[in-house]
Amino acid sequence: MSATKTTAAAIGVHGLHKRFGGLVALDGIELEARAAEVLGIIGVNGAGKTTLMNCICGIYRADRGSVSIGGRDMTGLTPHEIAHAGVGRTFQIPRVFRKMSLIDNLLVPVLDRNQTDRALIERAEAMLEQMRLIELRHNFAEELSGGQQKLLEMARMLMPEPKVVMLDEPFAGVHPTLCRFMIEQIEAIAAGGKTVLLISHDLTSIYRLSHRVAALNQGRVIAEGSVDEIRGNPAVVEAYLGA
Repeated sequence: MSATKTTAAAIGVHGLHKRFGGLVALDGIELEARAAEVLGIIGVNGAGKTTLMNCICGIYRADRGSVSIGGRDMTGLTPHEIAHAGVGRTFQIPRVFRKMSLIDNLLVPVLDRNQTDRALIERAEAMLEQMRLIELRHNFAEELSGGQQKLLEMARMLMPEPKVVMLDEPFAGVHPTLCRFMIEQIEAIAAGGKTVLLISHDLTSIYRLSHRVAALNQGRVIAEGSVDEIRGNPAVVEAYLGA
């Protein structure tokens, strides 16, 4: 994927600290994702990747530091306020409404929109068609496989048309065929001009999708740059493989 030409910061993280008791999860994170850029976030388990994402979207409140989206300070706002500002999020373990149909799952985040029910249902059906789930639109979400639930969650996230998309381990536990399809969907999201923050242990997918990559270790950014720069960075190699 060619490097983005824009330099405007869509996500800005400055001096972010988060502690859980005696555990320092984030230790002064400095990070920016530019508009219309895919920024890959890598690191071993416990490096602080999901904690960082949770602080950006308001699930956790950072102890110190600030978060901005599109130049607007989001520090201290609630998750729904940040979502209304144009931020979408998926989770490593999909958080779908298990006892609701696929169509109803997609309608939840747009119920406050000034649109007719028919228009919203048509948009939901189009999203399910895109995710190859349309034939299951009246099924309960709990009837889907784990990978299909991830596609459903991605479709639901896209319903309000967010400007910033954050994906936490979208490929974890997913069949390789479905994984390839998910990669294509993320490429389409990025091609549509959205900023994507992508966490994954699947380095092949990270390297394929990302304009830039940031590597975390022990709550700090230890390297940031192009895919080629990260691949050969000694600090990243040591973090993954040991000295």
